[in-house]
Formats: sequence, structure tokens, C-alpha cells
Amino acid sequence: MLWFIQICWKLLLEGWHSMSDQQLGEFDYMAEEGEMADLVDQMDQDNYGGEGNVEIEADEYDMLTKVTDTSSAQARKGKDIQGIPWERLNITRDKYRLTRLEQYKNYENIPLSGQAVDKECKQMEKGGNYYEFFHNTRLVKPTILHFQLRNLVWATSKHDVYLMSNYSVMHWSSLSSNLSEVINFAGHIAPTEKHAGSLLEGFTQTQIGTLAVKDNFLVAGGFQGELTCKRLDKKGISFCTRTTYDDNAITNAVEIYDSWRGGIHFMASNNDCSIREYDMERFQLLNHFRFSWPVNHTSLSPNRRLIAVVGDHLDGLLVDAHNGKVIASVGGHLDYSFASAWHPDGHVFATGNQDKTCRVWDIRNLSSPLVILKGNLGAVRSIRFSSDGQFMVVAEPADFVHVYSTKADYKRRQEIDFFGEISGVALSPDDESLYIGIWDRTYASLLQYNKRHAYGYLDSYL
Repeated sequence: MLWFIQICWKLLLEGWHSMSDQQLGEFDYMAEEGEMADLVDQMDQDNYGGEGNVEIEADEYDMLTKVTDTSSAQARKGKDIQGIPWERLNITRDKYRLTRLEQYKNYENIPLSGQAVDKECKQMEKGGNYYEFFHNTRLVKPTILHFQLRNLVWATSKHDVYLMSNYSVMHWSSLSSNLSEVINFAGHIAPTEKHAGSLLEGFTQTQIGTLAVKDNFLVAGGFQGELTCKRLDKKGISFCTRTTYDDNAITNAVEIYDSWRGGIHFMASNNDCSIREYDMERFQLLNHFRFSWPVNHTSLSPNRRLIAVVGDHLDGLLVDAHNGKVIASVGGHLDYSFASAWHPDGHVFATGNQDKTCRVWDIRNLSSPLVILKGNLGAVRSIRFSSDGQFMVVAEPADFVHVYSTKADYKRRQEIDFFGEISGVALSPDDESLYIGIWDRTYASLLQYNKRHAYGYLDSYL
């Protein structure tokens, strides 16, 4: 009996490894349900003759994979935050972590970029404890469509989260424990409002690679340059457009922000080497800036004057937000970048790269980064600064999210450790909650961490 459990678990763990193997083929993937069930059926047919044995082994498998939510109280009593039953397995969590660190393959566009960084950079000291585990929700099933794009989780309050789950944008309320569908892209969608330039015929079966949600506004970006805009306080879709009809059209990132002109705007980063700015009242194209390489991510500075631009190039750019002219560049990364973010002070910004580093820059001296922060497994796919500027959250493609203290000059960090691919990370606007989307065939879930305070009684109420 034990050997069967061990084999099933070994194959389950290899399912985690298979994600990075797929990355080497540079193609996108979706979560597929039921693979382990199919595997159990096949093993039963191959190895067992009697129906009674099949039922017994299925029961053993169910016991291993029946995962429930985990609360902070349960975690304090020793339950694994993801509900993984390590005590029933032939491998300890620590041993599997070591195996995972040794075998995970980081995707690189520039060969050996990660190895070069490993030799030059050391990790910052662990030991920070800024956010504490609050809840792991199994009802929420985050997914990823493109392995390099991981901005698919957003929080509009400490209780309200929006995320991609297969073809749907979902809303999760941690207060009411209610999961609801906001948009379903599997079928046909079309705008219910009329705006110049909107595609009234809409889209069918749109593949969503990136998402942004802020206040009452949502923008989803598709593989064929689609942009779908919705006001969350109104029914229906507000606006649909195609940014380009080029073959290389995928929308890589979207940022929604308050404009210096007044009103809400958003900026879309696209594989056709462009960024485009739209207003969210009339949904008109305001600016279109072109570059010499695909743009993977952009971030607008707090004073709305500068845009940090990163993409399929070793250097990052600082661009004038009004006219698109390049003001400065930053060098040092060894691969392509897919993440950027600004500190609220407006002087400091960060870039995340497939060379497994996050580099923090000061616009007053761009000759070298303030600090180079190295990850454990792979590329830096997502970066978020807290609204008060005290913390910077850095997400790897899988297993690790790091929370750096800016007050400690990024030299102290909290390491949040789990198993599974990361679909996105989100801080609530008040910094009270940190959400992490986990994509995994068996353990997909939404992790919630709450900001630590000097008092603990709120654990019963928040």
C-alpha cells in the first residue's frame, strides 16, 4: 500500500516539475483538471486485478489529495498552509524543498544568465516578519495562460480580490467567502456602451494574458492585442478594441492610474514594440509610443512624468510620459525583463528580470543600482511596492514571494515559501492584506497574508 502512495506522490511532485519543463518549450499552458485521477485509473488497470483493490487504492489517493482550506489558527497548530499531508508521505517538506531548488529550471532568453548572477550575487538576510499567514482558500483556482506573464491577481480592498481562473475573471470576497464571475471570455463578449473606436462586434473566446483592476475599473489584455474594459459598478462591458492586427500582438501588461490631467487612464504594454495610453471615461487613445523591442511591462512614476519601460532587451528605459522620448537607460541585467514598479517617493524604481534578480534604481544616480536582489528559483515576474513605501514585494515564477524592508535598505526580507506556480501577487490599497495566487493541478489556491501589528486579537475579526 505504501509503495503505491509513494509512487502517486512522486508523480504528483513531478507534475510540479513539469511546469518548468514546459517553460523550456516557450509555450503557454492552462490548468488541466483530473490528470492525477486519470493516472490512478491507468495504474489500477496496469497493476491490480480485483475491483476491491481499485477501491482501496482510490481511497488512499483521495486521502492524499483531499485538500481543505487552512486558517491561521490551524497553521499555528502545525497544519501545512496548503494542506499538503507531509506526515503521510515518504518525503519531508524540507527534503522536497531541497529537491525543488536543485531541479527547477529557470526559463532564460539569454542562455546561462541566471548562472552568471548566482556566481556574482548573494541573497539578502532572511528573518523579516512583516506579513503573517491568515488563510488559504481552495475554492479560488487561479490559472496562468502565458508562463512569462504573472500579473493576474489584484486587490481593490483588503477583502476584495480579482483574478483569472481559466477563461473567467473572478471576484473573491474574503469577508463573505463568496466567489463570483465578473467576465467570462470563453464565449462571446461585446460592449454595451458606445464609444468611438470600440469594436461593437466584440470578441469570441479571448485568451487573456494580463489583467489590471483599480477602484471600479478593470482592463484585460489578450493574446491578439485585445483590450476589454469594464466598470465594476455597472453591468456589461464598456469598451473593446484591438491595439494592433500584427502577428506579434500579445498584450503583456496593463497599468491603471490617476492621470495628471485628471480622470483615470490606463497604459497597455504590447509585443508590437509599443505602449498605448487610453482614458477610461471615453476610452480614447491618447498616446502611442514606439520602441525597437517588444515591451513587456511599464510603470508610471508617482508624479506622472516618467515611465519605466522594460522588455526584450537587457537595458531598461526611463521615458518622458508626455512625449515618449527616452530620457535615460539603466544597464546591468543579463536577460529580458518582465516587471517594474515605482516606490511612492518617486525617486526609486525597481526592475525584475529573467536573470533571477530585482534591481533597485535611484533616478538621481542611474550609473549603478542601489541594490541587486537575487531570487531562489527563477525570474522575477512581479514587483509591488506598498503604498506607504515600507515594503517591496517580489514574486518569482514559483514557490517564493519575498517581502523586502525598504527601511532596512532592502537588506532584510521575509521569505514566503510554498509550492506551485505564481499567477500574481497583490497588496491591498491600505497594505493590510497580501494575496498570492497559486496555480497547481492539485493545490491551486489563493493565499492571504495580513500585515503584522503589535496586537493579535484582530485575528478573530479580520
